Amino acid sequence: MNSLARGSTAFGRTAIAVGAALLLAVGCTSQDDGRNAPLPRMAKDDALKWAKDSTAHMAELTGAELLPDTVKVNWEECVGENDEVAEDGRYSLFYYVYSPAPATEHTRMVRKLRSELPGEGYEVTSYREFRSAYASAVFRARDKKNDYSVEAETVGSGKSKPQRFSFAVRTPCLLPPGDKQQKF
Repeated sequence: MNSLARGSTAFGRTAIAVGAALLLAVGCTSQDDGRNAPLPRMAKDDALKWAKDSTAHMAELTGAELLPDTVKVNWEECVGENDEVAEDGRYSLFYYVYSPAPATEHTRMVRKLRSELPGEGYEVTSYREFRSAYASAVFRARDKKNDYSVEAETVGSGKSKPQRFSFAVRTPCLLPPGDKQQKF
């Protein structure tokens, strides 16, 4: 088995395990629980691994190289509908990494993601092919089962900043295992 196939298999196993854990956590909630519904649980290390694996998988699908020195990890507080911020350890993750792929490849890349990811359980929420620095390539999708989202798009104006392609993921609000969920 070549390294590309091994990477896809490893990603698939990781995605299935993470998805199953989230389904167990989310599947036990009731829509009537509202803002105090139990949150899905995941350790930050596991969320970060999922983010790395997901961006690597998207890059692999598109044939893109990733630039490890451009990785940004943003742990964010979860802000409620009424601007409440819990103090129970809940978080969301926004993770991205750039690719040096030239703008001439960006349309091909978003087309590939649009054709492949729906078969992996993602719903496309935004899509645009590259036209110019002002109408650049955009692909966004969310996992229908666990509300994780993935993004891929042209970044940089090409004038003052080089145009690159960004692969990103965003988690919903998660609570670390063992932490007691705060009620509002």
